[in-house]
Amino acid sequence: MLKKAKKQKSVKNSKQSQPETTPDRDSRVLQVESPKAEPAQTTPKKAAKQAEQSNKKPNAIKTLKVEELGEISVTAGRSRDLLGLTGSASQGVISQEQIEFRSSSRPGELVELIPGMIATQHSGSGKANQYFLRGYNLDHGTDFTTVVDGVPMNMPTHAHGQGYMDLNSMIPELVDRIEYGKGPYYAEIGDFSAAGFNKMTTMKTLPKGFLKFTGGEFDFYRTVAANSSKLGEDGNLLYAAEFQTYNGAWAVPENGHKYNGVLRYTQDHDNWGVAVNAKAYENTWTATNQIAQSAIDSGQLGLYGSLSPSDGGNTNRYSLSSNVWNKGNDWKNDANVYAVYYDLNLYSNFSGYTSGPWGDQMNQREHRVQVGGNEEFTHYDKLFGLDMDNTYGMSFRHDEIMGLGLYNTVNRQYLNTISEDNVSESTGGMYFKNQIHWHEKFRTIQALRADFINMQVDALANPFTTGSAAITGADATSVTAYSPSLAAGQLQAADPSLAAAINAANSGYRSKEMVSPKFSAIIGPWYNTEYFLNAGSGYHSNDARGTTLQITPDGSAAGSSGMITPMAWARGGEIGARSNIIPGLNSTLALWFLQSSQELVFAGDDGTTNVNGMSNRYGLEFTNYYKVNDMVTLDFDYAKSDGYFVNTPKTDYSSGGPSCPTSSATAACTGNYIPNLVGTVIATGVQVVAPNGVFGSLRLRHFGDSPLDSNGTFWAPNVDILNLSLGYKQKNYKLDFNIFNLLGETTSDIAYAYNYASTPGAGAQTGNFGIVRHPVEPRMARAGFTIYF
Repeated sequence: MLKKAKKQKSVKNSKQSQPETTPDRDSRVLQVESPKAEPAQTTPKKAAKQAEQSNKKPNAIKTLKVEELGEISVTAGRSRDLLGLTGSASQGVISQEQIEFRSSSRPGELVELIPGMIATQHSGSGKANQYFLRGYNLDHGTDFTTVVDGVPMNMPTHAHGQGYMDLNSMIPELVDRIEYGKGPYYAEIGDFSAAGFNKMTTMKTLPKGFLKFTGGEFDFYRTVAANSSKLGEDGNLLYAAEFQTYNGAWAVPENGHKYNGVLRYTQDHDNWGVAVNAKAYENTWTATNQIAQSAIDSGQLGLYGSLSPSDGGNTNRYSLSSNVWNKGNDWKNDANVYAVYYDLNLYSNFSGYTSGPWGDQMNQREHRVQVGGNEEFTHYDKLFGLDMDNTYGMSFRHDEIMGLGLYNTVNRQYLNTISEDNVSESTGGMYFKNQIHWHEKFRTIQALRADFINMQVDALANPFTTGSAAITGADATSVTAYSPSLAAGQLQAADPSLAAAINAANSGYRSKEMVSPKFSAIIGPWYNTEYFLNAGSGYHSNDARGTTLQITPDGSAAGSSGMITPMAWARGGEIGARSNIIPGLNSTLALWFLQSSQELVFAGDDGTTNVNGMSNRYGLEFTNYYKVNDMVTLDFDYAKSDGYFVNTPKTDYSSGGPSCPTSSATAACTGNYIPNLVGTVIATGVQVVAPNGVFGSLRLRHFGDSPLDSNGTFWAPNVDILNLSLGYKQKNYKLDFNIFNLLGETTSDIAYAYNYASTPGAGAQTGNFGIVRHPVEPRMARAGFTIYF
């Protein structure tokens, strides 16, 4: 959390003034430190006023502190001077100002506003993106937390991937602010926190209602309507709806249909406020998943081709939440509660025909009810004359996951059960954060967080369960079952006793507790430059099914891949600086290190756990945001990351190649490279907004230096995407025109290295080990027209 600690220096007064937002609890999350005046910068008039206040009751100064929270403007976003506002160089805030004129082809790209972060896609647009930050392949969100209006978006023990974070329910035009932080240094953040977090907040009111139509190549059509009105004497109601269709450039049309609806009621008063949010999201799509590079090279498939034209799925998410806050002379309090209902029904084929002639399509599904809440109380104190604030917080969340299933399918027709479970999972946390201003140029934040997790897994079915197979040529009600350990197509008699034994072995209760200390020291500013030292630990939870797994779906003992820990810790540190020495230019520099105890990933694609050992990651981030004048903004962000598995021998390249061959059908050796670690990320652009309403932006997005296998034999090609946006905005309307992938890049949006069989065989086959990829979408144009009312 961010909080004003010091007054702005006189040099900052030369910067353009920024409009203020209406204060409410949602806009106050921009706080990590308590307000503290800086005597050296106090004008004589202000000093006299403060002296007068000091002669009043003791709470007078504390009243001033609390009132200053509402004075923090977040409208400027990255152009705002954040000296004294943050606890690390890796924290920041993004506002609608950075979103409105920026070209974006998908909602998940909102996180790319966070310096150093990348969002890609290896499937259809209705599925959660793949995210990358600080050397982590976050998969769909495993080590990065997203919270929207107080509701966590990451889903533990998800049918497709741990921490699954689907942002397709976001409407970018309604995002008021994105607050972010990187590293495990923030006491209020619990699960999925190693790489960082972001908190997105929806607008409370709109300056004007709007109706927006967008159309583009490949049958892209989108309509958004939104408005806000007074409701009652003190309330405001924001309401919005979105509809989108898209086919894409794929050989198999995506036929995507997305629906979003938002209702948000807010009240804001001097010392209290409330918000109630109701949201609905639905999506259906056909997916083109990654395919083998060898199939493209041979001409078997085109760049946008598919081996499994029935892949895709449907999902929905409905949520109701409420946020409340209040404050007194020397304290503030805020809380929220939420309830979510969620469904997913996903069909995917990531490996072609390794299982048999009908292919490797699988179905992952779940029904989920999620409830929870958070409470935080801060008291502003003095100790031995030192300004201090103490924050106490707690959080609780429960997920009831029903029909959590993994099945083999053919063209979306049921083939057999791999696993089916019901899971109850509860997490809770408490934290204490203390901040002391030891000197006008030195403050520290020390915190301790304690988390617990309880998991109950009830295994319901497996491949040996009676009636679990419906293979071609067999009656769907047949008392036969398919064993994945056999060649595809072979049947064996169901074994009710074995099925019951597997279910019993894989059911159970697991729990764990973890304590995570945090520390930050902030020095300065001198010459408008502030310095940071941060250290802390965090964690991500593991899939509950992996914590009770003792027998794999094929009936063999799980061994070391079973009974994994419910929590995997991570710890890290960084040194950094934030500078505004050049008026209008906000720059940060951070050198960071992260260590993960174990990268344990439950493979929802096959019902087992992939065990990767301890890893170290380290890197550098350099960010720059320059408001040249009222018209022109420049930005340049550079992130460099590296890492390795600690307990795996380094691959030997002394002979010019890896120490063991990789030309066989499978990967023949294991080195210490971390697959899909993105080594270099660059984001840069220029934005021009003229007084006459003309606007435009040109942005480059680069990422690369990414090994695809642990011995470093295969590497992903670098990706360079250039996007152009042009438009014209007046009081009552706006026109915009975007060209994505202006240079027509045909490289991979994401690539992997694993076994893939592009042609069917008589039975199961190993396939060939090599690059498997999903291309970036081709050059495409979209035009929009917005009416304001």
